[in-house]
Amino acid sequence: MSRHSPAIARGKARFVFLCLAPAFALYTIFMVVPTIDVFRMSLFQWTGFVGTPTFIGFDNFVALASDQQFIRSFQNTVLLLVIVTIVTMCSALVIAALLMNPKLKARNVYRFILYLPSVLSIVVVAAIFSAVYDQENGLLNNVLKTVGLENLTQVWLGNEKTIMYSIAIAMLWQSLGYYVLLYLAGMSSIPADIYEAVALDGSGPVRTFFTITLPLVWTTLRTTLTFFIISSINLAFVLVRALTDGGPNGSSDVLLNYMYKQAYTNSSYGYGMAIGVVIFVFSFVLALIINRVTKREVHQF
Repeated sequence: MSRHSPAIARGKARFVFLCLAPAFALYTIFMVVPTIDVFRMSLFQWTGFVGTPTFIGFDNFVALASDQQFIRSFQNTVLLLVIVTIVTMCSALVIAALLMNPKLKARNVYRFILYLPSVLSIVVVAAIFSAVYDQENGLLNNVLKTVGLENLTQVWLGNEKTIMYSIAIAMLWQSLGYYVLLYLAGMSSIPADIYEAVALDGSGPVRTFFTITLPLVWTTLRTTLTFFIISSINLAFVLVRALTDGGPNGSSDVLLNYMYKQAYTNSSYGYGMAIGVVIFVFSFVLALIINRVTKREVHQF
């Protein structure tokens, strides 16, 4: 048996290689190579369609430092990340804790209602909120009129002061249910006898949440927090593209939307790729910071 063990090991290694090779090849072709090409093209000036790329070094990055619209789109991206992340994560944790209550009737119905927006296409979500925010016949303005707050009605997607908050609400509505279910899964794995023990010690719901539930789902929270922030950069782009396309006057531009405009609308492909590099570095550094800040001892049970 021992004489054949090296051959068996080699056979297993070949089998694993053959299973992983297609996925690795696809990942390399569609992820690694395009990412490297983004970094390469950020050093060139090119329309993206005709002509020959001209090497200009770091001139695109120097230009970004004085590009006021780029700075504005960066600020909008950070604003959305801060608002949507804090509200979504906190709300999802609290709602998941409430849905864990066995005395709550129709818990599965609430879960279905919360999760439903997460399965909708972003285009559908944009269409829904376009109708909600419509100035004349929109749900929001009509509700405000009905309750006697007509003075608060306005053009929600045409006002530079409210447009980013309006987009943030749409992002929150679309993503909240997904993270509620993730936290429900994490909380469901906590043994019931732990809750019974702390209840006998006189611990109330709020104290139990912060001393038992939150520490025991901390690993799930760390993972979802990093994933949510990175995915929100993409979600913000798609939602802005479908809802406002950066208007009015570029007041709702986010980084990916501005990159798209520069690369494919303004025929500044190299400049757009430089913005892409900034987005990549920003996302990577942000993920490192989050993992560092949220690192703590893992509680076992």
